Amino acid sequence: MEWTDDAIVLSSRPFGDTAALVVALTREHGRHAGVLHGGQSQRYRGVLEPGAQVAVRWRARTADQLGTWTVEPVRSPAGLYLDDPLRLAAIVAAAALMDAVLAEREAHPGLYDATLALFQALDLDIWPAIYVRWEVGLLEEVGFGLDLTQCASTGQPVGTPNDQLAYVSPRTGRAVSLSAGEPYRDKLLPLPGFLIGLGFQGGGEEDVAAGLRLTGHFLERHVFAQRHAEVPPARQRLVERYLRANNLPGGLPAAEPQET
Repeated sequence: MEWTDDAIVLSSRPFGDTAALVVALTREHGRHAGVLHGGQSQRYRGVLEPGAQVAVRWRARTADQLGTWTVEPVRSPAGLYLDDPLRLAAIVAAAALMDAVLAEREAHPGLYDATLALFQALDLDIWPAIYVRWEVGLLEEVGFGLDLTQCASTGQPVGTPNDQLAYVSPRTGRAVSLSAGEPYRDKLLPLPGFLIGLGFQGGGEEDVAAGLRLTGHFLERHVFAQRHAEVPPARQRLVERYLRANNLPGGLPAAEPQET
């Protein structure tokens, strides 16, 4: 059995004396693993970094075997940001999250394209907000999409005059309006305006931090907890770097669940 595809490297580790076990997100064949012979050589240094875009050929005698890779480099986003630890952390975090949560051999072409768009957007000043939106999309891709279209309590949609959506229930992932959520505001998650098309408050750094807290809560409680696993350390390193770079308070404590 043999196929070719475009792929994003998610992880790579030594396999035997000279080979590497490479896990990649392919556009048409999903998250796939395979052995790359000679993968520990100098030739592949940089090619197998998390987030690297590659052209791959996968071969195996039968579809259920581990198989082997042939890999050709296309683009290395990480290589563009070796002097930018925050952007580099975003690339590594995105790759680690996909490696941890995506089922093997399930195609996710929409997520693949969104990830390429995220990497291309790293040159923009608003890339942290785009990263948060990417995590919202990842949650939807693995079966826990947030409902940010209307208030869970009143049914009021986005854009309701004088009563905008302002919170998210940490239990259900549904939005709550300002008036309905005010009595419970300490137990709800703030909903950053940029996720519902309202732009940023101030420079946007605190909104992005709120977005990271929001997606982090659902990743931890509703994705990784179901797998009896921990959120990848790479994701927490990204959060810590972002907070430190913007002089924001450390730690993103989770809210207590509500029945909203």
